[in-house]
Amino acid sequence: MGQFDAVLIGAGHNTLAAALHLSAKGWRVGVFEQAAVAGGAVKTGDYTLPGFRHDWAAMNLSLFAGSTFFKAYGAELGRHGCAFVPVNRPFASSFPDGSWVGVSTDMAETTAAIRALSPRDAATWETLVSRFGAEAPHLFGLLGAPMNFRALAYFMFKTLRAKGVGGTLDMGQFLLSSPRAWLEETFEHPHVRALLGAWGMHLDFAPDVAGGAMFPYLEGMAGQAFGMVIGQGGADTVTRSLVAAIQARGGVVETGASVARILHSGGRATGVELADGRRIDATRAVIAGIAPRALPRLTGGTTPAFDMAMGNFRHAPGTMMIHLALDGLPDWRAGAALQSHAYVHIAPSLDQMARTYAQAQAGLLPDEPILVVGQPTV
Repeated sequence: MGQFDAVLIGAGHNTLAAALHLSAKGWRVGVFEQAAVAGGAVKTGDYTLPGFRHDWAAMNLSLFAGSTFFKAYGAELGRHGCAFVPVNRPFASSFPDGSWVGVSTDMAETTAAIRALSPRDAATWETLVSRFGAEAPHLFGLLGAPMNFRALAYFMFKTLRAKGVGGTLDMGQFLLSSPRAWLEETFEHPHVRALLGAWGMHLDFAPDVAGGAMFPYLEGMAGQAFGMVIGQGGADTVTRSLVAAIQARGGVVETGASVARILHSGGRATGVELADGRRIDATRAVIAGIAPRALPRLTGGTTPAFDMAMGNFRHAPGTMMIHLALDGLPDWRAGAALQSHAYVHIAPSLDQMARTYAQAQAGLLPDEPILVVGQPTV
């Protein structure tokens, strides 16, 4: 039997971040992960050849590196080995007609690539970039706000005060727009629309899903302004440093430890029981960083409303990742310049993205899948 202030189930990076945050507040934490390696989707391994390391899933660590959490704990994580590599050519798209367009932190380079397709779109891009500094605080403020009415109401009040009524109404319309609506209104060339629309797909906002316009905009502007960040030696630089920091503060991170059930009494979680029979008590909290549908299985049922909500949770369409060990960078038909971009999207049009998403939602394999080609060795 063990006892902690907080017991955390699963060792994905979000749960590990929560564990470190609580440890810094003086809580003794215990993290229990059923897999052999911590990290969830943020881990790196020799999946093809010995010594040839691949990121299991996540490669782009820009949001983590720019997060409020990392601002608070970055120095501590750095002491435990966390290190990033900046990428100045974050993404591009290759098209069937042999053309391509991409984003670089060099403004002249980006606008030249867009101008080759549409001078008007190049001018629009320059305008968007020039205004990004004024818009970014409002959008990132929204993304960082708790998802409850009071927080959202306060966000809208601050936006109203900063932008005025007209600006706030424009912001509201933008936040409700689909990627297609915003992209077709803003850019004339279909390749430029597809370049940015692919980022909506990363976040499961297909071209016609309302509320998704923000993400192609933010990823495009952030790519131009900041580039991209990947892990030095692999994305697991984040996971390994989080685990080390938790352990240095007296916490426990145990892998190969499957949680069989969450113990609760009188409407309060009191701990967990592991598959090997051990009971781990939690004096203050049990935090489950797992898929919602798995919670009723662990709790054994709580209230009908909660169990129904967890059971009805809808996951986004799945993604398949293939790892390749190559002796050189891909020989892109559109040109060797694509070899210098971290991501190359093969997603020819908004229509193709919409069709792929609809097929996936219907449980079908897409007839023309969207490909995100990651080239981390760049």
